[in-house]
Amino acid sequence: MVEKIKIAISPVIQLGGSLFTPNQLVKIGNSVGTDAKVEMTTFKQLYAEVPIEQRETIKEELERIGLEVNPAGFVTKSLIACNFCKGAEEAGLKTAKTLNKAIAGIETPAPLKIGYAGCALGTSEPLIKDIGVIKMRDKFDIYVGGESKGLKTSFAKLLRSEITEDQLIWAVTGIIDFYKEQAKGKEKFSKFVKRISLEQLQQIAEESIERR
Repeated sequence: MVEKIKIAISPVIQLGGSLFTPNQLVKIGNSVGTDAKVEMTTFKQLYAEVPIEQRETIKEELERIGLEVNPAGFVTKSLIACNFCKGAEEAGLKTAKTLNKAIAGIETPAPLKIGYAGCALGTSEPLIKDIGVIKMRDKFDIYVGGESKGLKTSFAKLLRSEITEDQLIWAVTGIIDFYKEQAKGKEKFSKFVKRISLEQLQQIAEESIERR
């Protein structure tokens, strides 16, 4: 029996939203095979089961046509971004791409979703993500602990406001590292935030920024 593994396939972050082109969809089908199981997720990724021995070859094929391929499962998902309706510069497209490169595919105790919005409209719904980032003029606000599933949906709480792009990357990656170190088993991030406290996470973010 052929041993298989899931991979997560994402379109690049771009103006107009994260969209697959028809040619990319055809290439995905050809690469993973007509018998592969493909799942559309709620975080703008396709999960596809592929033979383990073909994983790297398939990854290289899909990356050559501009797609991102990351591990599936208990990892930080690719950044869930808005459509950048205010334009690339004003909405911070470059920052979103930098943040995505820093966080996508990191192994975590439970799947971790990070949302990015280029303005206060928040069309990517960052306040119901584990970590939400909102661009406010030329600075960024970070929210943590949102929960989108179940009957106890809750909004994320403000962690830091008015930080720079460089500080943003360090703060978010520092929080992820702390979560990996301190989570109890497969503890969800929203529960982790409640247990650890917002104040302690604020301190971790501040220390991460100061260490940069």
